[in-house]
Amino acid sequence: MPSLTGAVVLITGANGGIGTQFVAEALARGAAKVYATARTPRTWDDERVVPLVLDVTDPASITAAVEAAPDVTVLINNAGASVPTFGILTHSDDDIRRNVETNFLGPLFLARAYAPLLAGRPGATIIDIHSALSWFAVAGIYSATKAALWSVTNSLRLELAPAGVHVVGVHVGYVDTAMAAHVEDPKTDPAELVRAVLDATERGEYEVLADETSVQVKAGLSAPLEALYPQLRGATV
Repeated sequence: MPSLTGAVVLITGANGGIGTQFVAEALARGAAKVYATARTPRTWDDERVVPLVLDVTDPASITAAVEAAPDVTVLINNAGASVPTFGILTHSDDDIRRNVETNFLGPLFLARAYAPLLAGRPGATIIDIHSALSWFAVAGIYSATKAALWSVTNSLRLELAPAGVHVVGVHVGYVDTAMAAHVEDPKTDPAELVRAVLDATERGEYEVLADETSVQVKAGLSAPLEALYPQLRGATV
């Protein structure tokens, strides 16, 4: 089973609410080193934390990060971008590109770069943070890119299993971070989310449904499309 004890962890988007909790919880579980990455890394008060510059939308930045942190055993693809409004046709070109590059291409390219290094290492793990919205297409390009990441995670899981790399996909609704500050619906505490993710990882699970929203949306995928999207019942065809 994967374990955080003695692990070398790289976390993307480490400055954010979820990323900060991943850093803290990895250390609490005995990680030997944590690479806390961001476009502009912050300082940390633990010598086991190594701040590292990483822009997941920049291939050169990914290459430089892998060269600086070749000893990683656990890769956590946490960095993400969102959009200000729902819908997909109203998003700007910049919003679309930013979401595709951050939520889809970044995690894929980072996993591809690390795959040869992770292969065969004890405890080698990739954790991808999806969203309940990867199964519920109400958030436009955000939903589309998270759905693409979900598919990438499934593909990575199959390709990397023979190399002994465990791949975990995480689905969650709203989390109480700055990204969801405008939302009034119930939100998951980021510390609770991270504990659930790492508990499941150390149990050897492949998928984490971190809240009731994710459980319900996944269950709804087997129902007729009109049940998941009731607004279609009144649509003109």
